[in-house]
Amino acid sequence: MAKPGSVTGWLLAEDDRKKLLRQFPPKFENAVAHHVTVRTEAEHESIPPEVTAQIVGRTDDGKGVEAMVVTIDGSTDRADGSTYHITWSLAEGRRARESNDVLKERGWKELDHPIAIHLRPARI
Repeated sequence: MAKPGSVTGWLLAEDDRKKLLRQFPPKFENAVAHHVTVRTEAEHESIPPEVTAQIVGRTDDGKGVEAMVVTIDGSTDRADGSTYHITWSLAEGRRARESNDVLKERGWKELDHPIAIHLRPARI
């Protein structure tokens, strides 16, 4: 398990989070809607730069993991081969890192229109 503070990425602006949670009510009981990960186990990595970001899609497994797909400077592809995303909601007992597996196994559905979001570089 990663040590606290060893994830680098971007935090979703609180105003955007509130607005988006109203627009896309969480499917599962635990709303997350917190951040986009760049790298885990990154205690020695610097935080990432400012970026342009949009929510462009969503996925869920119907069993407790829901995520929104995000473009970072125009790409959904993370350097580790996974997809940039925000874990949106989780059922009891599910973990945010499972969003990666759901995206890999099920893919994602594109939204009708991309939604610009504000992200702040951070160590999470």
